[in-house]
Amino acid sequence: MWAVISAMIQGRYGTEDHSFISRDHEILFMDIVGFIWPFFLPVLALIIALVHIRWKHLAGWQAIGSILMWQLAIGLGLGLIWAGLGHLMMPDTVAESIGWPTGSPFQHEVGMWDVALGIVGVLCLVFRDEGFWTATIIGTGIFFVGAGLGHVYELVAHGDTAAYNAGAVMYLDLFYPLLLAALLILYHSKRSEAEQRLG
Repeated sequence: MWAVISAMIQGRYGTEDHSFISRDHEILFMDIVGFIWPFFLPVLALIIALVHIRWKHLAGWQAIGSILMWQLAIGLGLGLIWAGLGHLMMPDTVAESIGWPTGSPFQHEVGMWDVALGIVGVLCLVFRDEGFWTATIIGTGIFFVGAGLGHVYELVAHGDTAAYNAGAVMYLDLFYPLLLAALLILYHSKRSEAEQRLG
């Protein structure tokens, strides 16, 4: 997120040094945001889900389904759209924050993939179907884990300790799909148990 704000400031004020914050402080702030930002949307999704559960008086499998739905739409969907827009609108800034070389046309492809799958995540609010949710988790999960392993490789093989390579993003890529898969399995098993009891 700070990469986005920083790029907007540079775009607005040009390349001259109009810094209201020193470069050292900018790097520190970006590192802090780099740690917090990946968890912001999943936490926001959990808060929205808890409000939804309380408001609709949901329990059991329906409450689990609410948590999963909001994680897919907000935590996953909006998170991917945000990341995709960064790759598309500020590819060089994002590349530098990850430790990648600038000027790569692959940024456009990664950005389009992120936006496309982000839209699929948001559509989980519309298509409240276990099959659609399962496909969303599988598709994005493969991408996330692959990206996370790529971050680990870059860290170990090339010493890439950039905030958006070796920071919280790496852990989110590796473990968020596992959380979503666990929620889906729990949702499915609790829903199946409830349906068997009813009939």
